[in-house]
Amino acid sequence: MGFKLTPPFDKSDMYTPIFFVKEKDDVYGRTNMNGSITINNKLKDPEEIKKVIDHEKVHCQQIKDGRLAYDDENIYHRKSGKGKWKIKKRGKDDGSPSTWWESEAYNI
Repeated sequence: MGFKLTPPFDKSDMYTPIFFVKEKDDVYGRTNMNGSITINNKLKDPEEIKKVIDHEKVHCQQIKDGRLAYDDENIYHRKSGKGKWKIKKRGKDDGSPSTWWESEAYNI
């Protein structure tokens, strides 16, 4: 018979690996589908880095909630986490605050 071990701490935010990588100048951070975050290694200001990490963690949660996903071609989104995915072709406006998922992340 199986059993579950429940840790005595909140692990919801504990397993988000963050990596500093070479990136295009106009890209500050990315949330990857595997739950990790990459930050542009040219960023040096701790306050700016924290702001980028906080923004990207919103996207991590959106992915975990089943509200956001992406691949090389499209961004898949649904506000409720259930139902049919809406599909948006990837483009230069992927980080635009006019989309609901970016608006959520910018308004933290």
